[in-house]
Amino acid sequence: MTDKDFDNEEVLPDDEGSEASASGPEPQEEGLTVDDILGTAQNADAAAEDAVIADLESALLNDLKRLQAEYANYRRRTEEQREIEKERAKGEAVKALLPVLDDLDRADKHGDLEEGSPFSAIAEKVRGVAEKLGVESYGVAGEAFDPQQHEAIFQVPTPGVTESTILEVVEVGYRLGSVELRPAKVVVAVPAE
Repeated sequence: MTDKDFDNEEVLPDDEGSEASASGPEPQEEGLTVDDILGTAQNADAAAEDAVIADLESALLNDLKRLQAEYANYRRRTEEQREIEKERAKGEAVKALLPVLDDLDRADKHGDLEEGSPFSAIAEKVRGVAEKLGVESYGVAGEAFDPQQHEAIFQVPTPGVTESTILEVVEVGYRLGSVELRPAKVVVAVPAE
């Protein structure tokens, strides 16, 4: 090195130079220190992590709510389906009873069910069981004809009739709750042309 090189070089005291070189540049009164910058970066990272965690929690909560709603709907549909299947199964069992009820009605019309006879007592028990199961009969003469509930086996043009009306019930219809076991077979009086 030449004298010129020493003239351009700044000379620092030993204790200040060692501190300056050990800790890096001296903090300025108005500027940020390295620790401040690192702290800010860590705070920004923590805030970003908190935002990501909040988004994940929100997404998981929404998924949980959706799954709970799907499960509640599944349970409701299953219960409804179970009730429908119970009615259908009960209806199938009761269908076997319908010919017996028809025979009891015919016997009653012919006077075979005398009051106090053993046959009359049996008829009452069978009808009681059908009633207890919820079996309802329908189809009465004079009632308006409804093709959804009645099966017309014959039509009779009748003067003075303005709408289709049941003239005679050939076979009584039965239903069990909302399940139709058998439509009523009827003779229908229709308006004469």
